[in-house]
Amino acid sequence: MSPALLYPFILAAGALQALGNAMNARLRGGLVNPWLAAAVSFAPIVFVFVTLFLLRPIPLPTVETLAAMPWWAPLGGLAGAVAVFGGLALIDKVGAGPFNGLLITGNILTSLALDALGLFGLSGSGFRPMPWLGGLLMVAGIVLIARARPAGRDEDRPAGGRLLMPFVLGAGALQALGVVWNAQLRGALVNPWLAAAVSFLPILFVFLAIFAVRPLPLPTRADLARMPWWAPLGGLAGAVAVFGGLLFVDTVGAGAFNGLLITANLCTSIAMDHFGWLGMPVCRAGSRRLAGAGLMAAGILLISLF
Repeated sequence: MSPALLYPFILAAGALQALGNAMNARLRGGLVNPWLAAAVSFAPIVFVFVTLFLLRPIPLPTVETLAAMPWWAPLGGLAGAVAVFGGLALIDKVGAGPFNGLLITGNILTSLALDALGLFGLSGSGFRPMPWLGGLLMVAGIVLIARARPAGRDEDRPAGGRLLMPFVLGAGALQALGVVWNAQLRGALVNPWLAAAVSFLPILFVFLAIFAVRPLPLPTRADLARMPWWAPLGGLAGAVAVFGGLLFVDTVGAGAFNGLLITANLCTSIAMDHFGWLGMPVCRAGSRRLAGAGLMAAGILLISLF
């Protein structure tokens, strides 16, 4: 199968990933306790993939495939969960565009390095100038997008935003690693539904354990009443991107997969900020943000074609 045939699915997954971040932010507002919100976000994902595995339990892994599985392969879900938790806790503070822009910066540069060096089982392509030029164009586009601010919020965000940058960049790098690790997990476990369930189970366990240790604060009835019905579905929306990486990253390459995912993610984020979808603060898509989106599109073309 030509990798290009998978591109529409990856673009749709990127859009859902951006929507999932905003939905998780509303879930966090409704449930108050961030650890409870994270557990609730991931619980439906685990349920869906476990159910699908029970319905389609074949094929199963062999002793040989399990023996060949790297120790870090089951940790891909946990690596990606850092970005999900960051969105759940921080996206309403920095805005969808700036948050996803910083996340994307760490993601795309890590993805290009993974492809170039052949880390974690990927076939190394060596240093190729055109994909890295594409990565630089994407970073330049991200800078233009992230520097725009919603009207009336400049005074509350610059200092906090600067302090959050290292965390969000690191979360983006872990997100890129998580995609590759999940692909390794899929290869070892053979069954994609089993691999997805195994990827998400440790995340749910970790957040439930932290919530058990830190159960306060708890949401009030008023908090729950204000929460939109779709807020708990943010994890499922983001899981489409994780499942796509689990299946396709070794076919299209980490750089192209994450570049397509990222482009759809950030364009959707710009639209969310522009129209105030899902309760996000309104930040109009002016010339700076549109120019940034254009640079990102040019960057992904260079990454995908070369």
